[in-house]
Amino acid sequence: MTDLYQPDDRDTARQIAAAHTAASQDVEDFLTRLPALPTPMDIAEYAALIAREELIRAERQAAATAAGLEIQSVGTAE
Repeated sequence: MTDLYQPDDRDTARQIAAAHTAASQDVEDFLTRLPALPTPMDIAEYAALIAREELIRAERQAAATAAGLEIQSVGTAE
């Protein structure tokens, strides 16, 4: 029997959002165990975690746009 379910752009967006949530959780976990005096290795790990989170965030935004959730901009508080 053939599986009739075909994933669509919403499924992709949900999957990538879940990956972004996991990446954000990894950053939180890192910050929870971070010593009071970070070492160069801690700083390098943090940089890698943030880079991964940002890459997945961009993928999440692109997937949401493909699913019809295009937004012009998101304001940031300064």
